[in-house]
This record gives sequence, structure tokens and C-alpha cells, in this order.
Amino acid sequence: MQIKKIILLLLVVLSGTNSQAQKNARPNIIVFLVDDMGWMDTSVPFADSIMPLNRRYHTPNMERLAATGVKFTNAYAQPVCTPSRTSMLTGMNAARTRITNWTSPDKNIDSDAGDQQFAPLGWNRNGLSSVPGTGHTAYATPFPQLLKEAGYYTIQVGKAHWGAAGTPGANPYNLGFMVNIAGHAGGHPQSYLSEQRYGNMPGKAQMQAVPDLEEYYDTHTFLTEALTREALKALENPIRRKEPFYLNMCQYAVHTPIMADPRFVQKYYDAGLDSVEAAYASLLEGMDKSLGDIMDYLQRKGVAGNTIVIFMSDNGGLDHHQRGGAVNTHNSPLRSGKGAVYEGGIREPMIVKWPGVTRAGTVNSSPVIIEDFFPSILEMARVGSVHTVQQVDGRSFVPLLKNIQKPAARPLIFHYPHKWINIRTNEEAKLGINYYTAMRYDHWKLIYRMRTQGFELYDLSKDLRETNDLAQVEKEQVKKLALIFGRTLKERSAQMPVDKRTGKAVPFPDEAIQ
Repeated sequence: MQIKKIILLLLVVLSGTNSQAQKNARPNIIVFLVDDMGWMDTSVPFADSIMPLNRRYHTPNMERLAATGVKFTNAYAQPVCTPSRTSMLTGMNAARTRITNWTSPDKNIDSDAGDQQFAPLGWNRNGLSSVPGTGHTAYATPFPQLLKEAGYYTIQVGKAHWGAAGTPGANPYNLGFMVNIAGHAGGHPQSYLSEQRYGNMPGKAQMQAVPDLEEYYDTHTFLTEALTREALKALENPIRRKEPFYLNMCQYAVHTPIMADPRFVQKYYDAGLDSVEAAYASLLEGMDKSLGDIMDYLQRKGVAGNTIVIFMSDNGGLDHHQRGGAVNTHNSPLRSGKGAVYEGGIREPMIVKWPGVTRAGTVNSSPVIIEDFFPSILEMARVGSVHTVQQVDGRSFVPLLKNIQKPAARPLIFHYPHKWINIRTNEEAKLGINYYTAMRYDHWKLIYRMRTQGFELYDLSKDLRETNDLAQVEKEQVKKLALIFGRTLKERSAQMPVDKRTGKAVPFPDEAIQ
């Protein structure tokens, strides 16, 4: 009897010790980053009520994540992908990195469309580099490197698109990742189909062909599914060894080419969507299945209780081209879409689940931006004081997750001194595309049109659609915000385009207002 009591006592002590060890263990962290997903591309409502587009799409696993975590309704990225992705890794705003457009997969190629008014901009067209002295790059210390040094097992799966081929930033191993699956200089897949070998057909492969997935060729495995399976394989080692891990799960979906995921597309045909929109909806549902598969895997392996999951998109959804239906409807009620500084181009669906920290089913309306991921993830991982070669602009949103404080207002900058696509000038003004820069400050949104040095002002607390321009009514507010805007851009050494006619750079917002 005495021996049984001793054994029971030991079991209780060991159980308590194991429970305490789990509690004290550094959390695993997963960032699930979607490509080109808009704020409304989900059955999860991020607005105050369910909108028609929420009823179009089926994302039950996003619903599940939101029900167990916190939904951020004012989360932002940049208008296009590489600026957002490099800001996330470095904590620097795109105005500071000078990676303000998407990087071509080829080295030293300017992705800007030619323009009659403005000369080509000397921006960092080769993207991010962890090595100093690399031409046309932003030199920085990426947070995966800091996590790796702190003992995390770091994994990159899917789209990378941080730097051009032939530069250090094209290779995830140079940025602190210990495992890389399908991440390279390409910005979208050549194909989602295994029958087309994800673009790797002999004699037809381009720089956008997705690498590393030969196992799935000709197996009828959609790209989204193949990446998910490889991610789960990569997690086996750290989970078995009980090492903390960081997974950068970056689906290529829902970027073009818009190709139907055969597992899900029929329901959207049956709902009456045209072929393009049905295919787009199926890409979204396939992405959502990937999220669910990963969450299920964490449960099966017994690590869900110590794994943080952060869901985010890198820019707004496509609106004005390569979609079915009318322009300026695909992100409604938000205006415009990818490439624009209007809300449709920069406001993103973001959800965070941190077991034991976030309260299930909560909503946070504080504005956050993608460079905030850098300090937030390091704080979550309990990585103390670190040395970085760059100045970090991001601010940790961990206090928001812990509901500790309401943050003070700060300028959120969306700087796009480029010509993304060739469209008519009147369409540029309608869509907020090409040579625009914008700042959100509290509930105010100030937009600066570089072509004309004109301003637009919106009160987002009352005008989410950005239809009521208050610039001529709230002139003092415009002046106040323009001073903050210009000062912030200058402090970050932002670039402004140079007018071919005068040879002078466009004045900063604070200069244009005087």
C-alpha cells in the first residue's frame, strides 16, 4: 500500500512538472500568409455585419480560427506583395526599405511600367538582402534568423518573393530558414496543376515554375494541397524532438493564374458564378482547407495548445482586371483592390489565435500593419534584446492580444511611387493606382496623388467605402495630417518620383500643402 501511494505521488508530481513545462515552453508559431486575398474573400465577416461577398465564399476553417482567436478588423499591408513580405520579415515600412514595388524574378529588372510624366525610380528592385553591399537591395536582419539563433526550427513553405534571382534574398536559407519548400524568386505559380508539373514542363518552364514538388507530378494533386502535405512533413522533426518551431506557410493561392481547384469548383458553378469567379472561389476554399488541415495536424500531434496561429494576406484582392464581373465590386464595400492605396488594396483579413492568451471569438479594431509582425513574433517567442542592422518601424501587437492597453495613434504609411499597370489617367484616379501614397492616422485617411499633388481625406469611422472626400471641407485637418505624413516619409528616407519635364522630385505632402 505504501509503495502504491509513493507511485501515485510520483505520478502527480511528474504530471504537474510536465504541465508546468508545457506552460513554460516557448510557443510554436505559424504565420499562414495568403497571396492576394481581399478583406471580403471569406465567409468570416470583418465588417460590422455579414456582406453579400461573405455569403459567396466558403471558408469554414477561417471561421473556426476566428471563433477560437481574435479577429483584427483594421489590419493592413502594402498594395502589392514584395513590399508587404519584406516589411513583415524586417519590421521596416516599405517607404524605408525602398522596396516599394514587386520584384521581378530576374536580377536588376525594373517591374515599373513606363510612364510619360515620371522618370524610372532608383528603388530597391532586387528586394531584401541579408548581405551588405548587394546592389539595389535593402540590407536587414530578418526575424527568422533571430528565431533560428534563439533555438527555433524555422520552415518556409510556398511563395517567398523577397528578392530577385542571383541575389541573397531569393534564397530562404540566407534569411534564417532551416527548411525551404518551393520558395524562390517567383511571385506566382506558372500553374497550379500537377498535370502541368506546376509549370515545369520540358521546354515550357519559366521563372514562375514552382520548384521542389516533383513527387506530386501527374498525381492530380492541386498545388495548394501539395504544399500543405509538404508543410506537415516538415513539422515532423521539430515536433518529435520537442523543439519550438516557426512555420512560414505561404500559399500561392489566390494569385493568378486563376485556375479552378477541381475539389471545390462545382458548387460555385451551381451557385451561378461565371467561370472566372467560380475558379477564384475554389482557390479560396482550397486555401481554407490547407488552414484546416494544419490545425487538425496540430491537434493530432498534441501541440495545438502551445502553437500560435497568425492568419494574414499580403495585399488586397484583385478588382479591376483578370476577374469576372464589374470593376470596383470584388472587394465591396471597400473601394478598388490590389495595387491601390484605397482600402480594397491594403486592408487585410487577419486572425490570431494564441492559446491561453487570446480570448475566443473576440474582435480588435485597433489599426495594425504588416511590419508589426517583426516585433510581435519576437516577443511571442520570448526572444529578448536583439541586434538588427535596420531601424524597425513596426510596433508589437502583443499588448492588444493580451488586452493590456489601447495603443496611441501613429501614422501607417502606404507608399507606392510607381506605375503598376498601364491604364488611363481617369481610371488611375478612380482606382487609386499608380503614383499614390497614403497615410492612416487614427480614423483619418489622407491620400496624396503624386501626379497632381492633390489630396483626398476620408473619415474611415464613417465612410468605409471612401466615397465622401472631405479634403475641401476639413482643410485644417488636411494640413495637420500632411505635416505628419511628410515628416514621416522624410524620416524614413522615402523616395518620390522625378518629373521628366522639370527634373525635380514630387514635393512631399507637407511641402505640397503650403
